[in-house]
Amino acid sequence: MKIQKYHVDAFTDRLFGGNPACVIPLQKWLPDDILFQITKENNLAETAFFIPIDDGFHIRWFTPEVEMDLCGHASLASAHVIREHLHYKKDIIYFQSASGDLQVSFEGDKYVLDFPSRIPVKAELPQIIKESLNIQPSEVFLSRDYVLLYESEEEISTLKLDENKLKQIDLGHGGIICTAAGTKSDFISRFFTPGASIFEDPVTGSAHCSLIPFWSKKNGKKEQLAFQVSERKGVLYCKDEGERVSIAGQAITYSVGEIFLPNSDQK
Repeated sequence: MKIQKYHVDAFTDRLFGGNPACVIPLQKWLPDDILFQITKENNLAETAFFIPIDDGFHIRWFTPEVEMDLCGHASLASAHVIREHLHYKKDIIYFQSASGDLQVSFEGDKYVLDFPSRIPVKAELPQIIKESLNIQPSEVFLSRDYVLLYESEEEISTLKLDENKLKQIDLGHGGIICTAAGTKSDFISRFFTPGASIFEDPVTGSAHCSLIPFWSKKNGKKEQLAFQVSERKGVLYCKDEGERVSIAGQAITYSVGEIFLPNSDQK
């Protein structure tokens, strides 16, 4: 059995920037163990699979370790594949997902993700995370992810986390967001996933489900420019919509290929 595979860099307009994701369109679901094996073979932070349904697509996201409840960059990459490679003609792409109904619209060369808002609340930082940090945050919040607020962009750029120490903690689908006000953007961030094969995620759309309402409340802005300042770097155009957030970004295809699988019954 032969299936198509697309490798897309999301939240960037240049190759080797943003966050890479594999996107695999299917007609019917393969068994979960096969989806995991494909994801591990791809060896990227996320692989997105989708199948067509009546009014759009059912999308699922996998890391080499777990199936995720939400992934922004792989959703953006999927929308790019659907529009640019599968030649989808409608103005909006509708996704059914583990996080409910999602949609992607288009603004010029940008893909606009309509995602749920996840407002973080004040929290205590687990001791193991505190011990892993070379710089302590000024405040700590929690939604799906821990949100660590820092005083400056310089602190974020010099921040180091002890990956080996953090392997002792299980955050489920969550991670650790470190954020501060930006000098050339409204805010910046970095995102870490303890225990994952890729410790620092290059650009994390789902983290901005929390960052957008968090910073909107702090600076009073509904529309904001965000940079994720990993080595690959990413740009996100953000809007607080109340119970929803809009996260826009660009994407570029790195490669298109084929996967050859033994014959397998699809679900």
